[in-house]
Amino acid sequence: MNGAAHRNFRTLFISDVHLGSKPAKAEFLIDFLRYHDAQKIFLVGDIVDGWRLRRSWHWPSSHNDVVQKLLRKARKGTEVVYIAGNHDEFLRSFQGVHFGGIVVADRAIHVGADGNHYLVIHGDQFDQVVHNARWLAYLGDRAYDLAIVVNRVVARIRRVFGWPYWSFSSWAKVKVKKAVKFIGSFQDVLAQEARRSEVEGVICGHIHHAAIETIRGVKYMNTGDWVESCTALAENLDGSFEIIHWAKVLENEVEQPVPSVVVYDRGRVKAA
Repeated sequence: MNGAAHRNFRTLFISDVHLGSKPAKAEFLIDFLRYHDAQKIFLVGDIVDGWRLRRSWHWPSSHNDVVQKLLRKARKGTEVVYIAGNHDEFLRSFQGVHFGGIVVADRAIHVGADGNHYLVIHGDQFDQVVHNARWLAYLGDRAYDLAIVVNRVVARIRRVFGWPYWSFSSWAKVKVKKAVKFIGSFQDVLAQEARRSEVEGVICGHIHHAAIETIRGVKYMNTGDWVESCTALAENLDGSFEIIHWAKVLENEVEQPVPSVVVYDRGRVKAA
């Protein structure tokens, strides 16, 4: 992969991969893990999509390769913690259990290199739709599938014209007024939970919207996803955090990497 340097971090946070679903960009994540190492990796929920697997079985070799890649990192000494989400909620009954060196938890406290404490949680626990109207959550999941189909069509058109990958579904989500309001409410609730937990910050996933923000004095960080935006949250050795966007282009239906990594750091864009 020309132009991509190998990077080492103190901690990596990855969520919402949705292995077992067709939209999951497993090849993107495999590439990312090939060029990024960390002392500790948090898998912040919805890594496996149990909802979709119950509807129809979909598990190509690339999805198995992601699992094997993570297990290999664990065997080589990386501490890997799997925080359960709503799509892989079946794992919540296995808290504290180790699977091939990967420990399962419902939430965790991460102590940063800066000495601050961060609550690591998927975030679905604070989504009222998921907990109070599960039928609506499942309906929303189907609507999301439709948005991803539209996303593929848009991606093919952009590929024909030689334009870079762009997520229609991600763009639509942040442009719709109610979605913007939901994201803001979700962030506020997570910030409140961090205060109740007596920590300085919160790291979560769930809403597929990567962010590093300060909300009411609490550092709120969201890892994003590996269905639309292909983002991960990284803690550098000095304790600073950044969001890494792992972009790729498709050529002749075969994924080929873009020879650069775009890093979003507190609103600034720089090449890595």
